[in-house]
Amino acid sequence: MIFSPCALVKSRYVMSPSLSEKLQSLGVKIGAADLPPPTPRQRPSMLEETLGGRWQETRRGRVFVVERTYPAEYRHGRLPLSPLSKPGRLADWTGDERLREMDFSRLVFLDTETSGLAGGTGTYAFLIGMGRLKEGAFHLSMFFLQDPSEEAALLEAVAEFLAPFAALVTFNGKTFDAPLLRTRYTLHGIPCPFDGFAHLDLLPLARRLWRDRLPSRALKYLEEHVMQAVRGLQEVPGYEIPWLYFDYLRTRDPAPLKGVFYHNAMDVVAMAALLHLTAALLNDPHGSPIEHGLDVIALAKLFEDLNRPEDAARLYERSLQTELPEADFWQAIHRLSILHKRRGDLETARRLWEQAAAEGYLYAFVELAKYYEHTHKNLLAALHWTENALTHLRGNRSLAAYQQQHWLEDLTRRQQRLQAKLARRSSGH
Repeated sequence: MIFSPCALVKSRYVMSPSLSEKLQSLGVKIGAADLPPPTPRQRPSMLEETLGGRWQETRRGRVFVVERTYPAEYRHGRLPLSPLSKPGRLADWTGDERLREMDFSRLVFLDTETSGLAGGTGTYAFLIGMGRLKEGAFHLSMFFLQDPSEEAALLEAVAEFLAPFAALVTFNGKTFDAPLLRTRYTLHGIPCPFDGFAHLDLLPLARRLWRDRLPSRALKYLEEHVMQAVRGLQEVPGYEIPWLYFDYLRTRDPAPLKGVFYHNAMDVVAMAALLHLTAALLNDPHGSPIEHGLDVIALAKLFEDLNRPEDAARLYERSLQTELPEADFWQAIHRLSILHKRRGDLETARRLWEQAAAEGYLYAFVELAKYYEHTHKNLLAALHWTENALTHLRGNRSLAAYQQQHWLEDLTRRQQRLQAKLARRSSGH
């Protein structure tokens, strides 16, 4: 047989496995024939482009979430967002002992924006903002209902978010936000995730602390006049928010919602700053800087109600060193004198009563009459203060008729009783 050189070369080429054959024998695909078709890149939705959020999957569907982080050095006006390590005396205010030793990382700040203010089964919470403290920073997540048909997914995402926490912090949440959300969960047959949570509603506390000084205790008003925080131009009034949401459902244009998300974010952030302030005031009332005397008096009244008379007395004394309207000054003197009386410090109380009597305050005359009658058994001195009170009463034109009558009857009875006791003493009976 005759072999040609060309045939030998060809035979060798066919018998030697090629690089591609070796790769194929190892399971490596060559070329594009066996590759799946490329997945087209999904274009961001208008919500993502406009609001900067993301979509989150839940077992009931997806929900749109916008997230913000405020670093440890952030100040809302003059206040930080990270409070003291534990709520402490805030537990006295709420009456919930679970809060006393609870770390602030277990608290979640919650605020809703709704389709109306009436509540009930026809009202949706279309934006639910929740903030938490973690490693010094404040993390905010806002869950948005882009369509009412997706409410179950929104509620599921909120439930997942709330799982690690043990207490709600709200502003008017006990009256509005919590009942509204509980209704929505019930309608969808989903267990309410915050049932069993402790709940710290800051609105009643704010009313106690600032009702005597500020004409409004709305959160935005407190921001401006207590926290010294002013919102930006993107802020929208609360009454406009339901209509902006309805417009979005009609047009699907999310641009006008920027102001709604800003409003919700500032509400949640303001609650964190307000909690920092109130926790500081209750945990360390004497070390906290308080600029206004009326605020000191309000805090003193609060400590009276919390059955902490020593703290209350110190705060009233502190308020007297500030500039106060005259009526509030004498009210502080009155309350401080009664505290000293209850504590058994009658001499300090007497000095305060004499100071108030010199200004014509009728209660002070009565207290001095009691003091001399019961403490010193000095009936003449007691009668002296009673008759002085009657003299001041007859010359007082500022009292209403029913007040005049009340004091006149009380002082006349006291005068007659003291005169009778003196008569019996002088007769030897």
